[in-house]
Amino acid sequence: MSTPFYSLENILAALKIKSLNAMQEASIAANREHENLILLSATGSGKTLAFLLPILNQVDPQAKGTQVLIIAPSRELALQIEDVTKKMGTGLKITACYGGHKREIEENNLLEAPTIIVGTPGRLGDHIRRANIHTETIHTLVLDEFDKSVEFGFEEEMSFVVGSLPSLKKRILVSATEALELPRFLKMSNPHTLNFLTGEPSEALALKLVKAPDADKLATLFRLICALGNRSTIVFLNHRDAVQRTSEYLRENGLMNVFYHGALEQPERDAALCKFRNGTSNILVTTDLAARGLDIPNIRYIIHYHLPLSEESFIHRNGRTARMEASGTALLLIGPGESVPEYIDPATAWMEVPDKVDVPEKPQWVTLHIAGGKKNKINKIDIVGFLTQKGELKKEDIGLIEVKDFFSFVAIRKSKMSRTLPLIEKQKIKGQRVKIEIAK
Repeated sequence: MSTPFYSLENILAALKIKSLNAMQEASIAANREHENLILLSATGSGKTLAFLLPILNQVDPQAKGTQVLIIAPSRELALQIEDVTKKMGTGLKITACYGGHKREIEENNLLEAPTIIVGTPGRLGDHIRRANIHTETIHTLVLDEFDKSVEFGFEEEMSFVVGSLPSLKKRILVSATEALELPRFLKMSNPHTLNFLTGEPSEALALKLVKAPDADKLATLFRLICALGNRSTIVFLNHRDAVQRTSEYLRENGLMNVFYHGALEQPERDAALCKFRNGTSNILVTTDLAARGLDIPNIRYIIHYHLPLSEESFIHRNGRTARMEASGTALLLIGPGESVPEYIDPATAWMEVPDKVDVPEKPQWVTLHIAGGKKNKINKIDIVGFLTQKGELKKEDIGLIEVKDFFSFVAIRKSKMSRTLPLIEKQKIKGQRVKIEIAK
């Protein structure tokens, strides 16, 4: 199409972005010239927009049928891509397909073919086999965080999905890892590569080492978090059971936190991440599942409770902070018998953790769970109106609101909750009586 159907200026305004960065501009230019493109760039550098904008130049908004398929390794990343696309305000229909919730929801969304479909390999393959996704009109394929998809063992399913696209003309492969071996099923002949990986840590990222005197580092972790104060912090561990044990220890010692790992059901994942995003909890205890695909702004500290299993893992964990123009600090807990990894600069400073610390003040927000969402025709404006009128809250007492398909989360100032909850528990939102309670 010679003239874009969208306004770049309007998209940037909708996303609250002043201007594109060099990587994003290079991606747009390269995608005009090349059918097959590999984009390598660090976590947090804005890769999602770097492939979404070129996609718009491939799309005919008047055409029927799905035109673009985006494959992501996790449901969180798929949802993030869907969210960014919708916020761009182009009017294009996008649907996310992923495991962990009812397939019937997606089947309804697919009845009228979306222009763009984003999803995880397994769920996309399932829909294609059931003929819920009609692939004959799909001409553009994006594989986001391709390296992670391979690491997760999705090659067979991806091969089926890609092999089901008879009209494919353009392929965009996106990764934060340089050592890529392209499988044959991609059929990416002579791809053009844009490599924005420097191999150097962000200048905005500080790195420090912390000595833990005991093999069980929990006491040191507790004192470290207290010393850091009320700042947004992610604690990374290598095992799910260790995540829950660590979360319980911190909570028992007065540190409000949420935990997150792959064994949780989707509603539990949603609640944990929402509480972390909206300030109900400043601490997220997690596995490497949270090292990719989560767009949570303003994370100040990354704590490696367990040493990363690889340098790549170390880089992706740290990519949660010092994103775009923000700064952040990564701290490695080194216990007895543990060595500082070889990829860490030997000149890295050690941080002393005080023996006596004060537990920081608890967060000032609490999260409400409302059992109604987009499918109930409830939006953020409805929730604000409901809470100000029925709950007698001022707008400054209402924090971040997240509306999902069948439920919503909203942050409320903790000091107001005891009065507000009884006022709204039995009230209707948009004529509907829905259960409202403090999110578990």
